[in-house]
Amino acid sequence: MDDWSNVRLCDVINLALGAVLFFSPWLFDLQAGAQWQTASIVGIVIAVLSIAALAAFAVWEEWVNLSAGLILIVSPWLLGFQDSQAMTIDVAIGMTVAALAAVEAWLCRMPQDVAARVSENRGQASDL
Repeated sequence: MDDWSNVRLCDVINLALGAVLFFSPWLFDLQAGAQWQTASIVGIVIAVLSIAALAAFAVWEEWVNLSAGLILIVSPWLLGFQDSQAMTIDVAIGMTVAALAAVEAWLCRMPQDVAARVSENRGQASDL
């Protein structure tokens, strides 16, 4: 992974999104219950994973962040608060976190895939 600046930028944005999600019950005056708990718990998970990724990067952190984003997207329908402001917040932040985690995982895999293709092509060229 050569491009640390893009990867770190994704982690910093995810950290900010996790903080906004954690504080969203107070910022947006959400009702107590499932929407409050979902925002708090998933916000902490996203923030902690982002801090861990900034400290010592590992690809599995991005996959867990991707999962957290997807869980956040479907949580309003699973937990029954689909007609509320919390749904908009959860879906918007979930989509952004999932997209950033997918991009980050892709950026990590991209150089390895390109290197493998180049070495394959060199091996085939030397056989000729």
